[in-house]
Amino acid sequence: MSKASKEDLPFKRSHAPTARRTGPESVIGEAGVGEAGVGEAEVGAPDFGGEGTEAESQSPSRIRASIQDGVTILKNNLKTMPGAPGVYRMLDGRGDALYVGKARNLKRRVTNYTHVDRLSNRLRRMVAETKSMEVVVTHTEVEALLLESNLIKRLMPRYNVLLRDDKSFPFIHLTGDHAFPQIRKHRGSRKDPGAYFGPFASAGAVNRTITALQKAFLLRNCSDSIFNARTRPCLQYQIKRCCAPCVGYVDEAHYADLVKAATDFLSGRNHEIQRDLARHMEQAAEDLDFETAARYRDRLRALSAIQAHQDINVEGIEEADVIAAHQEGGQTAIQVFFFRGGRNYGNRPYFPSNPDAIDLAGVLTAFVGQFYDDKTPPRSILLSHDLEEQDLVAEALSVRAGRKVEVLQPKRGAKRKVVDHAARNARDSLARRMAENASQRKLLDGVAETFGLDGPPDRIEVYDNSHIQGDKMVGGMIVAGPEGFRKTAYRKFNVKDPETAAGDDYGMMREVLSRRFSRALKEDPEREGGTWPDLVLIDGGKGQLSAALDVFEELGIKDVPLCSIAKGPDRDAGREQFFMPDRQAFRLDRNDPVLYYLQRLRDEAHRFAIEAHRGRRTKALHTSELDGVPGIGAKRKKALMLHFGSARSVSRAGLADLEAVDGISKAVAKKIYDHFHENG
Repeated sequence: MSKASKEDLPFKRSHAPTARRTGPESVIGEAGVGEAGVGEAEVGAPDFGGEGTEAESQSPSRIRASIQDGVTILKNNLKTMPGAPGVYRMLDGRGDALYVGKARNLKRRVTNYTHVDRLSNRLRRMVAETKSMEVVVTHTEVEALLLESNLIKRLMPRYNVLLRDDKSFPFIHLTGDHAFPQIRKHRGSRKDPGAYFGPFASAGAVNRTITALQKAFLLRNCSDSIFNARTRPCLQYQIKRCCAPCVGYVDEAHYADLVKAATDFLSGRNHEIQRDLARHMEQAAEDLDFETAARYRDRLRALSAIQAHQDINVEGIEEADVIAAHQEGGQTAIQVFFFRGGRNYGNRPYFPSNPDAIDLAGVLTAFVGQFYDDKTPPRSILLSHDLEEQDLVAEALSVRAGRKVEVLQPKRGAKRKVVDHAARNARDSLARRMAENASQRKLLDGVAETFGLDGPPDRIEVYDNSHIQGDKMVGGMIVAGPEGFRKTAYRKFNVKDPETAAGDDYGMMREVLSRRFSRALKEDPEREGGTWPDLVLIDGGKGQLSAALDVFEELGIKDVPLCSIAKGPDRDAGREQFFMPDRQAFRLDRNDPVLYYLQRLRDEAHRFAIEAHRGRRTKALHTSELDGVPGIGAKRKKALMLHFGSARSVSRAGLADLEAVDGISKAVAKKIYDHFHENG
């Protein structure tokens, strides 16, 4: 795991944090400082971390010695540690973070770790694995709180509660750099001018809302380049989702009124907009202009459709996130509901990593900090449970937002009802997840029995290759485990060894596996980082298995189970044949759930490899032979293409023909000519 880079904190202060890296030899160094969030677990209370650590594999006497060594390291650090606010990091022998915590008084907090008899077993293991520390001194405890969650999120320490599923949320963007603003879905930083509305819980919620807004306010969703190139209305106008400003069917003033109405609706003033549309509809009907009345009716229906998809709406909640948690069976589920402009923009479940099931207050505190690390908090955050140091958390979030953020646990009334609704959703989502996990565990037990493993695999790697007649060869690796597919661990390998012949599937497999496991041997030779597979599956038959065995033998890997999956006769699903070293080929019963599970793994690897291959092909379509010519930029490239029609024609052109192109001097023409004729 890489260390954090040194950056500025995302708020102004008169004193910058100072970093101190200490260890048994009190070596001074740098610690990372970055954008931050909130969340800390108290020493002695949390007991969370990974399994199969170095300390666990030792004898009791060695464990006691390791703990004492860790305590000695901490005591050496305490000699120079200040009694100021800040963030501390426990590091293992490789320099990876074991735990990140914040403290009002660093010296007092770290002293707690030296009293090992008061610590849980897991924290004792953490102390035993600690080989050095890093300390960041901050000006205030709020800064420490903000920095702590940022480092937890970036470094993913083994002994902290971790928020793993943290995708960005989509917004609706009304652009502000055009006379006729575009309505579109947006993810990522909000740097472009215009108005942003959200966040929405899912892309589906945004798409439904945009479609309804187009029907209601007839706003364009085309890009500026398409808008500028139109000479007649497009299909969006024909299906009554756009007023065709591209061809002058409405002027800027009329379009601005539509944009304002859409903005008002998204800002929560929906009742006024609906009353205005209803009044216009009635007036058109009185004037016997039934076609216009029908258009207003359709726009009213579109706005009603938006509200119909919004599960619950609560009076008095204009801008708030509702966060509720439920804990059961050692696992925690958290539901987040988003309310903006008085409307519910959807909800999303989270399942933080919490191996030792600390209480909900501790989990929620860590979650809130990491969740808002890269998001602007709303004006109100409604919780199912109080947080640890809730006032401090509210102050830190207010610093991040640049305005007051209210953090509270409502006890009664409408706000309490919406929190209870979110809590029921959290309970139901955890029940579903636990049922799925139980089924997954049974499948993994079946996989272990099928392939003769010592126990259910925690990490399964599946490999497949993709190419078209040897062109753009790509290898894909997918990873699965007890929690399902681990998409963040997927890897693609562009086959680039010149000795690998085009279309040589065996050679491709050898290169992919050689690169994958050579790196694993280099980065994690002791196999402590959880990146080594418990089972390797290869899409193919005896030939692919033989290629993989050659790689493992060359690298000296003898203890990673290996199997290839060959498609059945006529590629018939259900008749797959399995090949393993020193074992006869075998099949599984067509109705065996393990076979279905293995087919899913194989199909996912196939999908990922094909997707990677298509991506490489698509990228190649956008490159040109001219890209490699020195001195040829976008303008000259365009001039050459306009003059000759294609890059191939440029490559065949004579020197005099090249000199005749506008913007191409004799010197540049000579460079182009030499580039294509240097070998001939």
